[in-house]
Amino acid sequence: MKIITVVGARPQFVKASVLSRIIDLRDDIEEVIIHTGQHYDANMSDIFFEELGIRRPNYYLGISGSSHAEMTAQMMIKIERIILKELPDLMLLYGDTNSTLAGALVASKLDLDIAHVEAGLRSRNKAMPEEINRIITDQVSKYLFVPSESAKMNLIRENINPDFIFNVGDIMFDATKYYSNIKHKMSPEVAKVVSNNEAFLLLTLHRQSNTDCKETLSGIMSALEELSKDYLIIFPIHPRTQSRLNSFGLAVPDRVQIIDPCGYLDMLALEKASKLVITDSGGVQKEAYFNYKKCITLRKETEWIELVECRWNTLVDPTNIGDLKQIVLTLLSSKEPRINVYGDGNSAKSILNTLI
Repeated sequence: MKIITVVGARPQFVKASVLSRIIDLRDDIEEVIIHTGQHYDANMSDIFFEELGIRRPNYYLGISGSSHAEMTAQMMIKIERIILKELPDLMLLYGDTNSTLAGALVASKLDLDIAHVEAGLRSRNKAMPEEINRIITDQVSKYLFVPSESAKMNLIRENINPDFIFNVGDIMFDATKYYSNIKHKMSPEVAKVVSNNEAFLLLTLHRQSNTDCKETLSGIMSALEELSKDYLIIFPIHPRTQSRLNSFGLAVPDRVQIIDPCGYLDMLALEKASKLVITDSGGVQKEAYFNYKKCITLRKETEWIELVECRWNTLVDPTNIGDLKQIVLTLLSSKEPRINVYGDGNSAKSILNTLI
């Protein structure tokens, strides 16, 4: 069997690293990896291949930095050429990026079977590009690997054949389990934070809806300023967020400590060492949960609804952020038990066995 895998962004590198590792152990499966280049910053892309031990992609497309439509169109043209050259049996896709959508559209037009890992997620917000990407990819995929029962039910409600929906658990759980046992050399900034005895909250902020509106971003900074009077906040800053803060002339509060973007292993170390996580990232919501940390998500909705239902994730409207300090205090004092909602951490093996 010949599989062609399309990746392009940080979460996909992490997910692909788990499944590609066990694919490489087999002589009867060949995997061809396409990296679209969607994440072009070295700290956001190249470092993941190095530290996660993923072999270099067979193809690097170098497509980034343009509009959603232009980026997706350029990816489609180049991915189609590669498929016609490689003639794979299956396309393997992860998540909900423009790279995912481009791969799905091309494969469906060429009548190539698609396996979608992390299928069935829905935020119910079609203003999010990721939501459109998810819906379209699920509709054209043959094999749908969902992380939870609620994701499975989303697909059934959309009239997708249940015989091709497989609840394999969350592949990010596999990654957290595996990489948590990997010793690595932390960056000096992260090592200093982790070795310091001062308790801290971990912040990530990158979503377009939070960073591209001056009023919203200013409101978030004001809430962080009040929160930072009681808590040190560590902030690995995304290039988008840094750019918007600069262009809007907004200052980061003194007790919000900016550090460079982190690799995956450094992020795991920070999540483990933190008291609580504040984020607008889909992946970090789950990483916090896997590391037994309560999470505040600066969004009106989330695709990971299970984490809200089991009270390990609290949604906060970033346009009306309220008393963030009180929410943090409530979560830190909560004794809510952690319920396992994403399988046993053997998702990759289940996916591969199903495909075989």
